[in-house]
Amino acid sequence: MSNGLKLTDRRNSIPVDIGGVILGGDAPVVVQSMTNTDTADVAATVEQVAQLARAGSELVRITVNNEDAAKAVPHIRDELDKRACAVPLVGDFHYIGHKLLSAYPACAEALAKYRINPGNVGFREKRDKQFSSMIETALEYGRPVRIGVNWGSLDQELVTRLMNENAKSPNPKDAAEVTREALVVSALENAARAEELGLSRDRIVLSCKVSDVQSLIAVYADLAGRSDYALHLGLTEAGMGSKGIVASTAALAVLLQNGIGDTIRVSLTPEPGGDRTREVVVAQEILQTMGLRSFAPLVIACPGCGRTTSTVFQELAEKIQTHVRQRMPEWKKTYQGVEDMNLAVMGCIVNGPGESKHADIGISLPGTGEEPAAPVFIDGEKTLTLRGPDIAEEFQKIVDDYVDSHYKRRGGQNGGKDLDTDRAPSAAAG
Repeated sequence: MSNGLKLTDRRNSIPVDIGGVILGGDAPVVVQSMTNTDTADVAATVEQVAQLARAGSELVRITVNNEDAAKAVPHIRDELDKRACAVPLVGDFHYIGHKLLSAYPACAEALAKYRINPGNVGFREKRDKQFSSMIETALEYGRPVRIGVNWGSLDQELVTRLMNENAKSPNPKDAAEVTREALVVSALENAARAEELGLSRDRIVLSCKVSDVQSLIAVYADLAGRSDYALHLGLTEAGMGSKGIVASTAALAVLLQNGIGDTIRVSLTPEPGGDRTREVVVAQEILQTMGLRSFAPLVIACPGCGRTTSTVFQELAEKIQTHVRQRMPEWKKTYQGVEDMNLAVMGCIVNGPGESKHADIGISLPGTGEEPAAPVFIDGEKTLTLRGPDIAEEFQKIVDDYVDSHYKRRGGQNGGKDLDTDRAPSAAAG
C-alpha cells in the first residue's frame, strides 16, 4: 500500500480449488457474480455468463431450480467451451437439489461447485438424508460445496432450539444476537456434517448472508474467529443503485480491511433492462480502491465546481473510463501490469496539474475562463498540450500508445516499463 496504511493480515483460510480458480489461502480475493436469466434458456444464459466473465467475474453462479434448468447446464457448459470461456459454473440449489443432482449426472459433472442452503435442503427427518445425498454427489464428482446460510431462509428448527436455550440462560441475549448465532451455528454444524460424510475441508466454503450491514460484519467476524474454512462474503439483497453499492461497500470493506473474506459478490438489483455486469465492476472497484487487487486502470477525476461549468472534462473522464474497460480483456492478454496504470482527468488548473503529475498519464482541461489548452503529463512530466475539438480522441490515442510502449508484452516481446513489485497483487480474471 503506497499510502502508508496497512491492511490487517489475511485470515489464514484453507484454499479451495473451484475449477482451477483458487479461493482462500494465499490466493487473491476472488470476484464472482450470478446470472438472472432463466437457466433453461441456454442461449440467454450462455450470453450472460460470457458477458459476466468478460467483465471479470472469475466464478459465475446459475440457478438450478428445476428439471429443465438441470438439463440445460451441460449444454451451457459446452457452449461456453466453444467460445473459449472457461469460467467455472456454480450451481445454486434449493429444496430439490438432491433430486436434480441425482437424476441429472451430466449437470452434476458440468458444474464446478454446488451451493447448498441448509435452511431449505430438507425438513425434519428428510433433512439429513437430502443433505447427505448432495454431499455424496459432491464426493462422487470431486466437487467443492458452498454451505450458504441466509437469514431469509434460516433453519427454523435450529432457531427455535437456540431461542429455547437462550431463554433458560441466566444472561439471555436479545433476539437479534440469537439469530446471528443461529447463522454461524448453522454453517458450522453443516460443515461438520459434510466432513463426517467424507468431504474434506479443502472442498468446503461457508457463507452467512444477511441484508443488514452491521449484522453482516458481526456474523462474519464471529464465523472467521471460529473456523478456518474459506469464506464467501456478500450482503444479500443489497438493493438497487447507489443504496446497494454503498451498503455492500460499507460491509465488505470493513471485513476485507480486517483480513476476512476469500471471495465476494455484490448483489445489486439491476434497473429494468440494466446491465448485470455492473455488480462485477463494483466488486472489482471495491478490491482495487482498497489496494487488494488490480483489474483495470483507475481514472481519477475531479467532481467539478463553479470553476468547471463546461462538461468537457466529465465527458472525457467517462469516455476514458469506458475505453479502458473495453480494452482491458485484450490488454490483459497482451501486456503485463497494465491493470495498475493510473489516469487522471482534471477539470481546471487548481488541482489539475498536481494530480496529473501523480498519475501515469494525466490531462488538465481548461476551466471556465481559462486558456483553451489542455496540458498532458506523462510519468510526471508535462509532455504536450492539446487544443481544439478532438482532445478526447487525441488523449485516447495517447493512452493506447502509452500502454503499447510502457508495458511488457506477454511472451517476452518488446521492452516496456518494469513491473512495480511493490504494488498490490493482481490475478487474472476468469
